[in-house]
Amino acid sequence: MGISWPRHILCVAVAAAIATLGSGCSKHAPPAPAAIEVTTITVTPHPATFPEDYVAQTEAINAVEIRPRVGGTLQTRVPVEGEVVKAGQLLFIIDREPYIAALAQAKAALAQSEAASLQSQRDLARAKSLSEIDAVSQQELDAAVAKNQANLASIDAARAAVRAAELNLGYTTILSPLDGVMGRALLRQGGMVTANNTLLTTIYQTDRMYVNFSVSEQRLLAMQRQLGRAPNQKSRTPPPFRIFLADGSEYPETPRLNFIDPAVDTRTGTLALRLEVDNPQRLLHAGQFARVQVVAQQDPNAIVVPQRAVQDLQGKNYVWIVDSAGRAQQRDVRMGPRVGSDWQVQEGLKPGDIVIVDGLQHIKPAAAVKGTPLAAPVPSGA
Repeated sequence: MGISWPRHILCVAVAAAIATLGSGCSKHAPPAPAAIEVTTITVTPHPATFPEDYVAQTEAINAVEIRPRVGGTLQTRVPVEGEVVKAGQLLFIIDREPYIAALAQAKAALAQSEAASLQSQRDLARAKSLSEIDAVSQQELDAAVAKNQANLASIDAARAAVRAAELNLGYTTILSPLDGVMGRALLRQGGMVTANNTLLTTIYQTDRMYVNFSVSEQRLLAMQRQLGRAPNQKSRTPPPFRIFLADGSEYPETPRLNFIDPAVDTRTGTLALRLEVDNPQRLLHAGQFARVQVVAQQDPNAIVVPQRAVQDLQGKNYVWIVDSAGRAQQRDVRMGPRVGSDWQVQEGLKPGDIVIVDGLQHIKPAAAVKGTPLAAPVPSGA
């Protein structure tokens, strides 16, 4: 038979066992997770100017296609491709021998015409003297006059042929029409060229360059309101422009507004603008892409955060903020233009919000965080 315990003793024993188990479990409970260390900024509105960027393309201020004015065999190519050339510098020579022979033939024809004219002048003089004594008929005299006039006309034609032959001979030497840089030669020595057709090379004038870009109708109106007038290429105070190269560096020379298209392109709703800029170091080349920055709207109470604080998810932006309990919370935001390494927040933040900038890779919703204010950047030259 089993032992029968009083009921109150059993209750005390069970309670003691539960207390003992609870005491043992409490000794091994996991500690609360440590707060995640992050870097933060406190949202403080301040005046800011936001520029707008436009994709631009450079263009040589002058580009001349070199095509021969006479045909023949390309005999010599003088400069090296890509070299700087001067106006009047020899570029190509086309085989001159056929044109030297043509000039000699034209000169011989001129000499024949001159000799024939001399003889016709003598015949005319004799006919006139004989007509005075009625020794020749009027018909013979008229024939002598006509022959002399024809020979004089043939002299003019022969002289024109000589001049044409001289020009063609001169066209066999092709000179640079301007100071610039020689492009790629498209025909090698020994190749056949066709008059006014074959493209030999292109000379680019690159001491100054054009930078072409387009602005939207809305942006043009905003620029007009900002300046109090429409942009004018003749104005002494045009909108401030800055040019940035493909590597992100700013081009050192100051551009000038050179051209404004008088009509908006109805297909794209944009207006073409062109800047002119000096190119003393030959940093700019025809056809390369650049970025033109135009100073845009000025906001006296802009909210700006570092770009690295902004996250993207399926086309929407958000930031992490620290709430009053010291925990991370996700906040959707609508972003505006970028300026340097910062980004304007148009909606979603208010003054006093604490935004997490660094340490985002470890953050989860409602995670405890320990924020350290982001150090202010050291001024240049400090």
